Amino acid sequence: MSINQVIAQIKDAIEDAPRNAYVAELHLQVIKHADVLQSVTGKEFCEALGIGASFGTEFAKMKKIAPRLKAAGLDVAKL
Repeated sequence: MSINQVIAQIKDAIEDAPRNAYVAELHLQVIKHADVLQSVTGKEFCEALGIGASFGTEFAKMKKIAPRLKAAGLDVAKL
């Protein structure tokens, strides 16, 4: 899947998330698609989604934690 397709999926997922679960959904989506998003910077990610630049830090954290979660047995296909 291309980066543009992943960004579109993430955008749809966070737009469909309940208002009080927006950030949690963003975290899950980044973890789910971390492999495809490895070359994307936090700034690029935030600009592509039209979200505040402060979410770039959250994006970077989730990209870093994703490999550890996968190594511990997380099946990202179930997210």
